[in-house]
Amino acid sequence: MSAFGEWTTAEGLPAFDYRAGPAPWDPILDPPKSVHRVHLGNRRITLVAGSDGLSSVWDEHLGCRWLAENTGIARFGELSTDAATTKLFGPTFFRLSVADAHAEVERTIMCPEGEAPWVLIRVDVVNRAETTLHRSLTEEWVVRQRSVNLEFGPPAVDEGSFPKPDVDESSPHQQRVGLEVCGGERVESVDGALTVGVAVEVPPGGRKTVWFRFGLLDGPVEPAVVYADSLASLRERLPAETPEITWHAAMLTGGACVDGVLGGHTLNQGSAYAFRHGFNGAARDPLQHALPLVHLEPDLALSVLRNTCAWGSPDGDLPYALDGHKQPWTQLFRPSDQNLWALWLAAEYAAATGDLAAFGQPVPYHPCHGADPVPLAENLRRQFRFFVDEVGVGEHGHVRILNADWNDLAISESGVDRDLMIERGESVLNSAMAAWVLPVYAGLAERLGDHATAEEARERAADLRERVAGEWNGRWFRRAHAPGGNPVGDHDLWLEVQPWAILCGAATPEQARSLLHTIDETCRAGSPLGARHRWPVSGQGQVWFSVNMTLIWAASRYDPDLAWDEWRRMTLHAHTAAYPSTWTGTLSGPDCYLAPESDRPGETWALPDLGVAMQAYPVANLHSHSQPLLAHLRLRGVEPRFS
Repeated sequence: MSAFGEWTTAEGLPAFDYRAGPAPWDPILDPPKSVHRVHLGNRRITLVAGSDGLSSVWDEHLGCRWLAENTGIARFGELSTDAATTKLFGPTFFRLSVADAHAEVERTIMCPEGEAPWVLIRVDVVNRAETTLHRSLTEEWVVRQRSVNLEFGPPAVDEGSFPKPDVDESSPHQQRVGLEVCGGERVESVDGALTVGVAVEVPPGGRKTVWFRFGLLDGPVEPAVVYADSLASLRERLPAETPEITWHAAMLTGGACVDGVLGGHTLNQGSAYAFRHGFNGAARDPLQHALPLVHLEPDLALSVLRNTCAWGSPDGDLPYALDGHKQPWTQLFRPSDQNLWALWLAAEYAAATGDLAAFGQPVPYHPCHGADPVPLAENLRRQFRFFVDEVGVGEHGHVRILNADWNDLAISESGVDRDLMIERGESVLNSAMAAWVLPVYAGLAERLGDHATAEEARERAADLRERVAGEWNGRWFRRAHAPGGNPVGDHDLWLEVQPWAILCGAATPEQARSLLHTIDETCRAGSPLGARHRWPVSGQGQVWFSVNMTLIWAASRYDPDLAWDEWRRMTLHAHTAAYPSTWTGTLSGPDCYLAPESDRPGETWALPDLGVAMQAYPVANLHSHSQPLLAHLRLRGVEPRFS
């Protein structure tokens, strides 16, 4: 049982019945808050539903942007839904109920299936009285358009106070947002309060349904049909698995947004990165989030692959991120692994679907480069060439680390001189990952007729696999190499490299079993949410979804019991059982949890001196949904082979 409520079923779908009152929590960068939020979406917008009964609407079509924040109320006479006593969070809808002696009002806000840039609102009024009710029913929202772009540190304004936008109706970033009674009154604005209403007459014991819409409104719709069809489609497309698996699939796909600049869809990892700090990064993240969708909604997985490939430049480089205006952001990190994720997603998509025709379709490059589109296969080939020729390898034959690999803080945590490490440092992690990815990509290149690339990819992988095998120190695999110094990770275990060493075949079966036993006794010991990514820990152990997904996958080959146990520790159920009074992890989570020995176990990381904190927005990170799904697929044996 959670301190916040319990799981239930609504409309034949898993839902959470929220029953808690205000429960303060500390975002670190801001004053304490008491509202808990859930992100629900379709393939265009995100509805952020709050435990206070208010909502926000996010649209990343043209950039990181709020259309409205902490607003949206239905009023029926004296009844107001911001005083709702019952709150239900569904997979794509938010339901509120409020009642008095005379009437009950139930209000459902839904993100319709597809790419509708608006929410549909159903208000049901039930007459509890013995006489006919005659009251006005109004729907009230406040439009507050606000771009978020690379904002770090404390907020510029206090919560509840919002800056006035630069109102320019000709700008694509200042769009007219509308509110309407479906089939009736419509009002629109770029900024300010919107109210529409109708007179409602309800006989004793009767029910009246009224429909509204809010957002970037288009032509008329039949709301009851949209509502019913959306629920039917949702039940059809979500996996008929355990409620948590179904929920994860809904949360993951609800994070998608069709891209009005680059085409396709993006799967911003969200949480503090997008909604607080205003960027979409790293490029590896939407690619990683799309991997389970290859097997659930392959059209969306392909769309995300095309979109993320379009971030890049004609030489095959992928920027670390896109800023809040969808421009390449390369000033902070230059990781050396990003191309591998694109090659992996492409190969998995082809292996699962057999859709080779998709690789002949043109993909653009980011408009800032002024380059012509090329077929997806050529875009990927250029990424392979960039990884081989530009990222390259160092003096030990391992993939260069540049200023980060997967771990943004790998260099600072290595204890090695930063400039020297950037110039000549090497990542055993990325060597091990490449030794698995490149043979899988080679299979795709072969099927596309590019035999030379396929042969080179296999040869490169074989060399990297041999070099990773040489990093076994008797207990685990080393993490990195610095020029002229001792290897990183000889005396401490860096978890992220270990599963890839098993998966790529660098570890012998005996080494793999011994390594998993060591991980179980060290990184996993006493940690209810899964393995810590470092051991020994210094008091701030961290548990990363991305790392533990590969651990589950690797363990499934040699120790299935450990693999399934690690997957269970990754679940929302496990977080609720361990930390029932922490909202983070109840319905959604961050990219990382703090381990039991930290000062805030079950919460997430914060770097207040740098003005950045996952704890400032510790929910709606797509790693917390995509990685349990991908790990579950791997446990079931669903994975591409080297062939």
